[in-house]
This record gives sequence, structure tokens and C-alpha cells, in this order.
Amino acid sequence: MVDPDDLDAVARQLGRKPRGVLQIAYRCASGEPGVVKTAPKLPDGTAFPTLYYLTHPALTAAASRLESSGMMREMTQRLRCDPDLAAAYRRAHELYLAERDAIEPLGTEFSAGGMPNRVKCLHALIAHSLAKGRGTNPLGDEALAVLAADPSMAGILAPREWM
Repeated sequence: MVDPDDLDAVARQLGRKPRGVLQIAYRCASGEPGVVKTAPKLPDGTAFPTLYYLTHPALTAAASRLESSGMMREMTQRLRCDPDLAAAYRRAHELYLAERDAIEPLGTEFSAGGMPNRVKCLHALIAHSLAKGRGTNPLGDEALAVLAADPSMAGILAPREWM
């Protein structure tokens, strides 16, 4: 059961009532929710394959800035050229699917963020890394290392965790 105060905080962050929240998967350095873990199916039965969802406004804005910088395109290109990176990213995808399917199988190989062959959403990759910790998603980790070096992230990310 998720604390109602946390659900209220997430609702304020999102500007709407959160749906299908199973737990707060990451808290910012200030204690605020930063990532929620959501059910594979929303209460109305709609499939929702994004297990980890970034909620903190500063984090979502920072992820958007990274996306607009061309980082996703560069990461996708590296996946094509670096077999070790591609293998680590595929492992992240497989772990994501296994965790989600343990809750409720959706019968799909779609995970999140473009895994395993491309990068299409840094928000999802960052959420995955924050929720599961360093070493789970190599591209989420890379994006977080960039964010952790940004002074505006002080109080949200603990820099030592991601540098």
C-alpha cells in the first residue's frame, strides 16, 4: 500500500491523479518521490508497460533537456557500434521485462525507453536507473551522470551516486 501522502505528492508533481502506483521506487535527496513503480495494467485494465515512471518535475525537465540535446540519437548510434554496450542494454531490457512480468505478464516484448535496440525516452531510462540503482541500465546511468554534474540537481540527486 502506498502512503496517501506520497500519492498526493505525486499528484502535485504530475498535475493529475497518479494511476496504478505500486510503490515509490526512488526518493530524491530531499525525500520527495522521484520515481514511481506502476502496475503493468492500470485500474481500468489498460496495458501500461512502463514499470518505472519519472515524476519529479526537476528530473523530468532535466531529462527533456537531455533529449533535446541530441543525446538519444548519439546513444542509439553507439548501440549499433558497441557490442558490449548493446549487450548491457539488452540485459537491462530483459531484467525490466522479467520484473514487470512477475507482477503481471502483458504478453509483449516491449519494455520502455526504446530498449533493447534504440533510445527513444531518457525519462524511462533514468527512472529505471534511479529505481534499480547503478549498473542496471547503462544508458540511464550515463544520463544520470550528466545530470548529477549539474548544480541545479543538488538536493534532488546525490552526485556521488552517479558520477
